[in-house]
Amino acid sequence: MTAFVLVSESFTGGLVWQEVTDRLLASGAEVHPATLTGLGDRRDEAGPGTDLETHVEDLVRLIDEVAAPELVIVGHGYGIHPVLGAADRRPGRIARIVYLDAGLPQNGDAALALVADPAVRQELLHPTDSGWGIAPPAADGWQRWGSTEGVSPDGLARLTELAAPQPRGTLTRPLELTGAVAALPTTGIICTAGGMSIAVVEQLVAAGPPQFRVLADPRVGFFELPTGHWPMLSAPAELADTLLRAAAGEGHRITQATGELPTFLRPFLLDLPERPRERLDRVDLYLPEGDGPHPAIVFVHGGPITAELRPTPRDWPQYVGYGRYAASHGVVGVTVDHRLYGLADFDRAAADVAAAVELVRADPRVDGDRVAVWFFSGGGLLSTDWLAAPPSWLRCLAATYPVLAPLASWGIVDPHFTPTAAVGGAGGLPVVLTRVGLESPEIAATVEEFLTAAAKAGVGVEVVDVPNGHHGYEVLDHTEESVRALELAMRSVLAHLQD
Repeated sequence: MTAFVLVSESFTGGLVWQEVTDRLLASGAEVHPATLTGLGDRRDEAGPGTDLETHVEDLVRLIDEVAAPELVIVGHGYGIHPVLGAADRRPGRIARIVYLDAGLPQNGDAALALVADPAVRQELLHPTDSGWGIAPPAADGWQRWGSTEGVSPDGLARLTELAAPQPRGTLTRPLELTGAVAALPTTGIICTAGGMSIAVVEQLVAAGPPQFRVLADPRVGFFELPTGHWPMLSAPAELADTLLRAAAGEGHRITQATGELPTFLRPFLLDLPERPRERLDRVDLYLPEGDGPHPAIVFVHGGPITAELRPTPRDWPQYVGYGRYAASHGVVGVTVDHRLYGLADFDRAAADVAAAVELVRADPRVDGDRVAVWFFSGGGLLSTDWLAAPPSWLRCLAATYPVLAPLASWGIVDPHFTPTAAVGGAGGLPVVLTRVGLESPEIAATVEEFLTAAAKAGVGVEVVDVPNGHHGYEVLDHTEESVRALELAMRSVLAHLQD
């Protein structure tokens, strides 16, 4: 007989699992829906000292009280933080951890990173009152904490009725792990209405960042549910069935070929000769022949990436290739290692890019009045300020398979970084956008939204299509179609840099 411990999202307690609990019990399972201190019907038990450690201890006590020798413990959203903390202390009692539409917090991470609502985030970082709790959303505000697709009006009313203030310390205290939890089997249940999918996870694993490689472990399985963030309310039967299958060890496995190069280390589409390269702090300059001054193109990599990832982006074949390609056409190619290490780092990364551009413009070998900035992937959000108020010397803005609005699955990104909202200020700035046909639907939607907003504002956007191209086509798709698209995009940008 399988025994489940169910731990829910912020503000809520065990009652939110009622329909799922009933179905699991009917299947013969043992079920323990947890209500943590201060949440649900325990709202009167919290105080100023209630924090993540309180909730971890709640779960440790529950685990110790359950007679079943091994438990499947489920963490929904915020709930994965206390789940991991408790499992790390009782690893011998845990058969499997289920991440239900949850992130991948590591040792030292606070659940604050999950908070998408900018007002709530600001209040947590800079409290304006001495209260210990964050008020739960009103019935029409739950979507700021996760997609409510599939939840009926009665379900939202019930969610609101059962909600209690979330103790601040549960969101701001970092998770403390010894590493014992890392050896436990896990299952991810992805609610696809939020924009995430197994296909996106596979892309992340293929890209190679270390924090995602563990997802290719054979002990890790995945399921998708075509619903929003609250499947216990929107799809309780499907969720109960999926939990039973997860407990049985089922689920899609992500594989990575042994010895396969991660995406970021694969060779560039074009075989280009070496060019002189000069390194200045975070910036590399690829210098063309002649004394200059020459125009410049600043290439802005995507992300987030981990701070420990080596080599860093400016040494990836892709950006080395772009730098050499620009230099081969008489333009200074510029690559920059900006510090987009997490979803809360767009401000810092934007400052890094701005500083790199100013450094380049001040170089006597560069014509500071003829500069283009070219953004890639998640770095597309960093184009916001350049679109909103383009300086006169910015001759062109380019974007390749860009993210052009914060993704729903990213949650905590500062909404300031929204190129779709900023493009109306671009005026006569030429924009060259490379669009890949095999893009993830979530990213593709931001591109279409951007093009619609640009057309409405009268901003000219030249679209270069790669119908059979993937995200990262310059290293993934070595085809004639890809070569033509890359050459066309470069020619367009170069044309805007002419006197």
